[in-house]
Amino acid sequence: MRSSRLLSVVVILLASVAVLCCAPVRAGDEWLPITLEELKMTSEPKAPGAPAIILYRQIDRDDSDARTPHEYNYVRTKILTEEGRKYADVEIPFFKENENIVSVRARTIRPDGAIVNFDGKVYEKEIVKARGVKFLAKTFTLSDVQPGSIIEYHYTVDFKEYYVFNSHWTLSEELFTKLGKYTLKPYAQFALQWTWPNGLPEGTAPPAQQNDARGNFIRMEARDIPAFQVEDDMPPANAMKYMVDFIYADGDLEKDPEKFWKKRGKKLYDQTEGFVGKRKAMEEAVAQIVSPNDPPQTKLQKIYAKTQSIKNTSYQIERSEQEQKRSKEKEVGNVEEVLKRGYGDGDQITWLFLGLARAAGFEASPVIMSTREDHFFRKNLMNGRDLHTNIVQVKLDGKEMYLDPGAAFTPFGMLPWTETETPGLKLDKDGGTWVTPPCPDSSASKIVRKAVMKLNKEGTLEGKLTVTFSGLEAAWRRAKERNQDEVHKKKMLEDYVQEMVPVGINVELTSKPDWASSSPDFVAEYTLEVPGWVSGAGRRALMPMGLFSAPEKHVYEHSTRVHPLYFQFAHQKLDDIQIELPPGWQVSSLPQPVTQDAKLVVYISKAENKNGALHLERHLTVDLISLDQKYYPTLRNFYQLVKNADEQQIVLQPMVVSSRN
Repeated sequence: MRSSRLLSVVVILLASVAVLCCAPVRAGDEWLPITLEELKMTSEPKAPGAPAIILYRQIDRDDSDARTPHEYNYVRTKILTEEGRKYADVEIPFFKENENIVSVRARTIRPDGAIVNFDGKVYEKEIVKARGVKFLAKTFTLSDVQPGSIIEYHYTVDFKEYYVFNSHWTLSEELFTKLGKYTLKPYAQFALQWTWPNGLPEGTAPPAQQNDARGNFIRMEARDIPAFQVEDDMPPANAMKYMVDFIYADGDLEKDPEKFWKKRGKKLYDQTEGFVGKRKAMEEAVAQIVSPNDPPQTKLQKIYAKTQSIKNTSYQIERSEQEQKRSKEKEVGNVEEVLKRGYGDGDQITWLFLGLARAAGFEASPVIMSTREDHFFRKNLMNGRDLHTNIVQVKLDGKEMYLDPGAAFTPFGMLPWTETETPGLKLDKDGGTWVTPPCPDSSASKIVRKAVMKLNKEGTLEGKLTVTFSGLEAAWRRAKERNQDEVHKKKMLEDYVQEMVPVGINVELTSKPDWASSSPDFVAEYTLEVPGWVSGAGRRALMPMGLFSAPEKHVYEHSTRVHPLYFQFAHQKLDDIQIELPPGWQVSSLPQPVTQDAKLVVYISKAENKNGALHLERHLTVDLISLDQKYYPTLRNFYQLVKNADEQQIVLQPMVVSSRN
């Protein structure tokens, strides 16, 4: 009875605060009041079937003191189903080089209103390693979470000094958000503009500037923000999410994009030429790198190889004691210093290549690039930080080519996929002109899988497999694994084969591939065993056509599509499989050859019987970078045909019975 009366008192108290407006809580406050409506909620009509929803989201960014920029975050989530309990495992991502997560507080409110404060440990978990930056997350797990519970937490992001240029609000979350409130207290020394490149949620008024007793703020409130849906092969999330970006400018704001980029281009040109302008030192260096009688392409390749051999600090994560001492050295001022020190970051190495190429007599121009792994560049947003990497345009035999030796492991003649099919500003004294480096076609980036196998009488395949990754397929694997040990690298390559075969296998890497170079090809050799690949059916045995077909087996299974389709680069997969049959076995029938030609995607498969051995070929070509979602049904149908072709059966006759018997 006492617990029943206590619960009644709790409900009355909750009802009494339900009429209060949920005004934003500030750092230092503990929690917003929980309303009776929030406790009783069992579903959200605007997010049918959702396992959980965000009841309230708050972001308060403060750039007003550039020495201590910070951001306060508050999240309240309602758990609606058993599946929704997974949101009790919280991850707060951050870039360790630029920010840290502090003052984490969390609690669970049970359906009966009882409160369980979080008193566990907050862990730090590494998520991604990318170009020398650790991408981490603070993680923790809330207890006593069940359908009907509310979980909430708040924390502060402390940014490094003067990290005010990266201000933004991210509105779209994995879950539907019922109410979001956002503020920014800007840095007063710079002019400020704000944009929402992907639009705003329906019914949301744009951010507005307000002044009150506490100072100048940009504020916005949004309701009923749809959950952000993640799909396979979709554009970068930041190119699709509702976001508000804040762009600071040193000086007056420029309204005309053409004038903005001309001014920006002139400034960047002067900086680049000042860094590269060591002609005599570059000529002396080139004389040691190339021979006078070398053809032009050979000269350029030698210069490219020389610059790529310089230690690239952009691709290091762990800093040795010696490297920490180097960090105290005077900042590199020009390409001559990069050459003398024997190390530099990726941008400096690329500009060294520019200086050496010019000294060798090539017409070469600096290009400041956008990239497309995080979002898509838009000139009209006039965000100077969107051009944040560099490449070189060189004239070779009258043709333009683009090179970036500062991108480790990238073969000569290619660019990383992030720097293709995206605008860059080719710099000159007048401000520059726009260029778009093309993405190579599918023939430049292949995965060739050659297998020489034997089939035993029990239906098991055994033999050797050689996989050759070429072009961008080779480069991104080398870059991804650059800081891993040999055990991790071996596992990564063995896992690749495990994922290719649609049944359980035994595989072991038998070679040590060349991880360190920028050669176009990257070759891995394996021993491979596929138990039970051939199954019996009466007096026949059946063998599927698609030995390496697992990635295509479950692709695009959903009947509808929300986002456009987006691929990093065009590519090909080529399979060449030879299978020796057991003595006395014969091929009873082979599937008909299949060709599915949808122009930008092509599939070919065929099987041949050659003197008691099978020869299987399978080619899949994807010459796509992006595709509007309205074409999704066509692409989905194509892959259904691929799946059907891969599942065709070769019919084998296990033993030939002689007529005498």
